[in-house]
Amino acid sequence: MINEKVKAFLDEKALGDRLTEHTETIDTVEHAAQQIGCSEPEIAKTLSFVVDEKPVVVVMAGDGKVNSSKFKSYFHTKPHMIPRDKVKEITGFQPGGVCPFAVPENIPIWLDVSMKRFEYVHPAGGNEFTSVKLTPAELEKASGAEGWVDICKGWEDDNL
Repeated sequence: MINEKVKAFLDEKALGDRLTEHTETIDTVEHAAQQIGCSEPEIAKTLSFVVDEKPVVVVMAGDGKVNSSKFKSYFHTKPHMIPRDKVKEITGFQPGGVCPFAVPENIPIWLDVSMKRFEYVHPAGGNEFTSVKLTPAELEKASGAEGWVDICKGWEDDNL
């Protein structure tokens, strides 16, 4: 079932047709890649953190892992994820379906440069059965991201 709030949000940006509903869960990078038919790194995973007692969302490539020192140098604190049982209350989405669209306005969204190496990335679309196919530039514009950060390890690209 498509998240109507996310669909309306993407429709306003003329991107509603990019939503795909899947028959199986896409709640992990592995499951999402299998359902979408892309590589795991092309999955745009959306993680929610607490920075200065406020929520922050970071979207990164599926093969990226948060580098604590890079995170701390940018956000001036160690990375602390929002507790799983608080994710829906804070972001409006269940874990496995958190996306960078239609989140509460007080939550800044940051994009990690690890996604820039792909023609398309696939973030969740508001639940664990829906994805969105976007270019990194479309993701930046549609999400209203604050900007790009470099806080991941586990991937490398000499061209960035």
